Amino acid sequence: MRLEGKTALVTGSSRGVGRAIALAYAREGANVTVNYTSNKDAADQVVSEIKEMGRNAMPFKADVARPDDAEALVADTIKEFGSLDILVNNAGFSRPAMLLKMSEEQWDEVVDIHLKGAFLCTQFAARQMKEQSSGKIINVTSVAGIVGTVGQINYSAAKGGLLSFTKSAARELARYNICVNVISLGIVATDMTEKIRTDEKLKEVYMNRILLKRFAEPDDISPAFIFLGSDESSYITGQLLCVDGGYGMI
Repeated sequence: MRLEGKTALVTGSSRGVGRAIALAYAREGANVTVNYTSNKDAADQVVSEIKEMGRNAMPFKADVARPDDAEALVADTIKEFGSLDILVNNAGFSRPAMLLKMSEEQWDEVVDIHLKGAFLCTQFAARQMKEQSSGKIINVTSVAGIVGTVGQINYSAAKGGLLSFTKSAARELARYNICVNVISLGIVATDMTEKIRTDEKLKEVYMNRILLKRFAEPDDISPAFIFLGSDESSYITGQLLCVDGGYGMI
């Protein structure tokens, strides 16, 4: 197993992409903190599945955009498992609106959870990783952060910001043997993308952009996270890996 003995913290991991990453890490031998903001039942279910694999896991309620929550999330992970080897900044949601109609609240909510949340969790996690002289930080961006999208300028801006954030963090943290990378996802079959996948007009639009002509399943994207979280990627930092079926090529 490629992550045997490792401790992973995956933000926003009670469902969707985060859930898939958490379960994949457990299958590879890692102990996992399952972070959630509201759906405790879903988080408990993920924890239960991980424990059935013979791994340790704990649920932790935290809004990663709040400094006290983010600090407690990291601190309790270290207290529970004794270390923190992998941080995946995945937490996020969307608040769609056209630019001319978007409220300041819609802007702040999305930018805070995606960008500020990643900043706070990285800052707290990196302090522990510095002491260990090792660590892997993986940020989750989107094709929207590379090519933009209509009706989600807040989401696109936040995801685009994660690209530069990753580059800067990689430069600062390399001296402590901490690798920081970012994975860009396309359309993954989760609750968040249900409208895109079920509305025939939207589905046609997006299928025309995806070179492989299918939406990703969660299991399509988890191998990339395993690789960047494992020792196999110890000489890779500051890099963008696109797992989007070719969407970003268009």
